[in-house]
Amino acid sequence: MNFVSRDWVLSWAILLLLVSLSSMPYLSTALGKSKNNVKSAVFLSPKIELGPGSVSNKIYYDVEFPRGHIALKSFNAELIDEAGNSVPLQETYLHHWVVARYHQPKNVSHNSQSGIIVVRNNGFCQGEVLAQYFGIGSETRGTTTYIPDPFGIEVGNPTEIPYEYEEKWLINVHAIDTRGVEDRMGCTECRCDLYNVTKDENGKPLSPDYKGGLECCPDNIRCRIKKGFQGPKRSLYLKYTVMWVDWDNFVVPAKIYIFDVTDTLNKSKGMSLKHNCKVEYDVEPCSKGHMKGNDCVDVKKTSLPMQTGGYVIYGVGHQHAGAIASTLYGQDGRVICTSIPKYGNGKEAGNEKGYVVGMSTCYPQPGSVKILDGENITLEISYNNSEMHTGVMGIFYFLVAEHLPHQHV
Repeated sequence: MNFVSRDWVLSWAILLLLVSLSSMPYLSTALGKSKNNVKSAVFLSPKIELGPGSVSNKIYYDVEFPRGHIALKSFNAELIDEAGNSVPLQETYLHHWVVARYHQPKNVSHNSQSGIIVVRNNGFCQGEVLAQYFGIGSETRGTTTYIPDPFGIEVGNPTEIPYEYEEKWLINVHAIDTRGVEDRMGCTECRCDLYNVTKDENGKPLSPDYKGGLECCPDNIRCRIKKGFQGPKRSLYLKYTVMWVDWDNFVVPAKIYIFDVTDTLNKSKGMSLKHNCKVEYDVEPCSKGHMKGNDCVDVKKTSLPMQTGGYVIYGVGHQHAGAIASTLYGQDGRVICTSIPKYGNGKEAGNEKGYVVGMSTCYPQPGSVKILDGENITLEISYNNSEMHTGVMGIFYFLVAEHLPHQHV
């Protein structure tokens, strides 16, 4: 499988080193129905074992997940230890978690990757790059993912599952243990010198211009530790909570779009458009003359046509440390949604100083924000560049309903 492209042009999607463990339920108890019939269950990923400086970046196939024809309402996750305590980012940095949907022939052995057909979201990137249904990073505890009524993400529709196949889910978790490391920020930004990485996954030398990013912090590698530091290995889990409702005619389907600021469009000979999402990029430092001012801001933007439009019902950005804002604009310059990072100022989990611990979200009044068919939309990403940042991301996740509840399909 190639959620990230074979040459490590990576999304936060999936690295290629696999594991043969299955997920196990953690509470795994559906709550009683509420007024709007929302159900909820909590699960644990397989065990993630980490020592000081070590990296885990694995795919867990066929994880526990609600089954049947349902509408997803939210997906929230965080890292916990064996006692169930939340793990702060300064101890283990959650670079990303990604949840993806796939179809697979029935009766294959557990955790087999045979015959997998990835069911990606509605756009925009190529192939299986950024194909996930849900996924964020360090901001996971402070970012709302709930989809307002009567909207939901439709999954498990039996008419969409090929004959003799079944629907399954996978999770990719990328975690970096930063206990005792020489440069905590450098390790979380996957700077190549700190990981002593000079070659890509195929053994080819990395470009001298490649200073850091996902190529330099793959699974089972270690970031440089302070001399003499010793610390125990420990076992962690991704605890994830899923909310959903049973599918019925009253649910309005919402489609998932993920816009990457590194995306460019190339026209093929047949005039079809091909996307080229690189997913991560570097933010170069501003000149020394500007460092004392307030104008050390790196701005990156790109525009793409929205082939099929609709009504925006939810939006949120994903950025790394140094982030200032993510804004999605319509063709006429109107603001569709702006997502602002929240930085922590303490030590406790969810409020870690210097880390992005949340991203603001947009919930437009249904019908108030519409993207037209074929409209060009623009994503603008800004970072503070008073210092260099490697492997940053500028991604915008938004949900679109092609019709409103009172409209006929």
